[in-house]
Amino acid sequence: MKVPKPLQNVDNGGAVVRTLEYEDGSVIAVDFGHAGEDLTVDVVGSTAIIVTDDEQFEFELPPEASDISVHNGVLTIEE
Repeated sequence: MKVPKPLQNVDNGGAVVRTLEYEDGSVIAVDFGHAGEDLTVDVVGSTAIIVTDDEQFEFELPPEASDISVHNGVLTIEE
């Protein structure tokens, strides 16, 4: 699964972006660190809206994405 374009550059703001490949799928994990303390995610149709303390990201979910969640400032998109 490919990292959505708006999330590809969040590492410039201190976030850590990782793609983990497994035999049965893949996971994109974005750790927003302290900026992710109030991280929220909302999905409208196939569009994900991510809001941190002072930024907002909108992107189309990859077609193969089956789940998107936030836990302790880490956004995960699972296949």
